[in-house]
Amino acid sequence: MQAVRDKVLYSSGYWQGRSASLPTGFWELYGATMSKVTSLLTLPLPLISFLAIPLYGGSSTTVSLAFFYLTWSSLVWSKGPLTIELYGTTIIRFLCYLAPAMFSVAFDSMLPNFSRKIKAAGKGHLPRRLGRDRILHIVAVSTANVLLGVLVQAILEVLFIKVLHLRSLLKVNTTVPLPWTIAIDILKGFVLRGVLHYAVHRYVLHEWPSILSKLHLQWQHSTDITFSMLAAYDHPATYLLGVFLPTYLPAVLFRWHVLTWHLFLVIVSLEEFFVYSGYTSLPSAIILGGMARRNEAHFASVGEGQGIGNYGRLGLLDLIFGTTCPDEDDVMDDIHDEAEKHDVPDRVADAVGSGISQLDKKQKSRRRK
Repeated sequence: MQAVRDKVLYSSGYWQGRSASLPTGFWELYGATMSKVTSLLTLPLPLISFLAIPLYGGSSTTVSLAFFYLTWSSLVWSKGPLTIELYGTTIIRFLCYLAPAMFSVAFDSMLPNFSRKIKAAGKGHLPRRLGRDRILHIVAVSTANVLLGVLVQAILEVLFIKVLHLRSLLKVNTTVPLPWTIAIDILKGFVLRGVLHYAVHRYVLHEWPSILSKLHLQWQHSTDITFSMLAAYDHPATYLLGVFLPTYLPAVLFRWHVLTWHLFLVIVSLEEFFVYSGYTSLPSAIILGGMARRNEAHFASVGEGQGIGNYGRLGLLDLIFGTTCPDEDDVMDDIHDEAEKHDVPDRVADAVGSGISQLDKKQKSRRRK
């Protein structure tokens, strides 16, 4: 009884102390809120400065590197590893996926006559066909799934650090990884993510009859209209297994630096936005354009109920294992078409011919000497 009473007294004193620190008026609440928002806005600064480094050359690069290192070091010392990892993840997912995807839905809904001109299937790809209530439901579920992924990431970090007393899953320290180290880690991450996504998407969510495959068909494949919010629209269990796990697992297995993880997440978030957007004009005709076309063919094949394929992201594993949708271009066709568009064979032939002629001229000049 004494232990219970001591615990009650401790809890009472703790909550009295916490309540005393809470704002009591409007201006105190405003000041506390603005202070918190300002501290959150400083989190992306190191990543932004790091991404800006390649845009400058000469001595300005040294200045940019010094600014980045000082900003990053002060951030690590002032915020704490868990805050940097989780807040950075949340901000990136919002800025690079949720906000553009929501804007895209609003754009398609408010300007349908203009939007249908840049949609792959024209008017048939406009989300307004689903109705306002259905669109709001998809937006809400997608947002909740993204936040669920951040929550799972937080739970895993707290479990490893606070409960199991192990090192954090991601490295958060003042040491900044070298650019080529980041590039190699991200390349390995995309390879592992592609393999995991292909295996889970093909076998667990489609070919093997299970409750997960039924949920995937009932949720994400309840429509054949592809728009950006659909990338995260699925049952929470299938979203965690098919989207979150392949993205987060490489960072844990290779124990990336948090900057590598954040940069990887920026690329993944933008990829999800563009590939599911349904637009014909994309930044990359070979990679993103081909991925978007194969993704649309995958949704169409599921809707038809036959010849289901295109399980992978890039399309390379579908080509290797023969799961490309029938009568659809594969990744090699995309590369060939893009090469013809830019006259690559003719340019290569001209370059080879020019090189041979230059070599002949050098040999003739040597013989004369």
